[in-house]
Amino acid sequence: MDLKEMLLDVKNGNIEIDEALKKLRNLPFEDIEYAKVDHHRSIRNGYPEVIYGEGKTDEQIAGIMEKMMEKGSNILVTRINKKTYDYLKKIYPNIQYEELARIIKVENKNIQNVGKGKILVLTGGTCDIPVADEAYHTAKFLGNDVERIYDVGVAGIHRLFNNMEKIMSARVIIAVAGMEGALPSVVGGLVDVPVIAVPTSVGYGANFKGLSSLLTMLNSCASGISVVNIDNGFGAGYLASMINKL
Repeated sequence: MDLKEMLLDVKNGNIEIDEALKKLRNLPFEDIEYAKVDHHRSIRNGYPEVIYGEGKTDEQIAGIMEKMMEKGSNILVTRINKKTYDYLKKIYPNIQYEELARIIKVENKNIQNVGKGKILVLTGGTCDIPVADEAYHTAKFLGNDVERIYDVGVAGIHRLFNNMEKIMSARVIIAVAGMEGALPSVVGGLVDVPVIAVPTSVGYGANFKGLSSLLTMLNSCASGISVVNIDNGFGAGYLASMINKL
């Protein structure tokens, strides 16, 4: 329940004022010792709080989810392994798991399409798919029409050109690449829409776990490219959704 719903319930006599005041104390955020669950995130930012799973215990994730469930929020949890999913599935049978993306989704409310156009996710290679899938499922969960075209890197650039009709129809493009990270620069020189570049940690030794592709993308001479951090598919999907809503 958000503030508007609560005020409406008070007005209609569905809830006593004392009970409303009690609930109001937990509306901005709820302190559960190890986390402060931000229930007002959707009012301020347009989307509910997203739970970053890596580094949290299974019990901590379950506790945060419980508080969000009580508010009827849609829930997205990133960086979740199969073992944690199996643990959470026993508590919340309605959760969905995207194993490659390592994402858990809970749809307590119907997700409406808020995007004005299509978001397209591209990868340089097959090894980039886990990061690209994180971007794909994030953007889709946030209410967008999203499409994927994988393994169209510059080592076989004819594969990219073979998909130009789809590429030109997108409103926002997410280009995910490791190795030398050249894909976003090529795409940025072909389209008139924002390109979000995502460097991945895929590559041999001198790749420095994604640093080389990150630097390539930051130094791109193509206009209209923004760059997120290494392997940050979630950040790319979230940003693409914000752009697509404008």
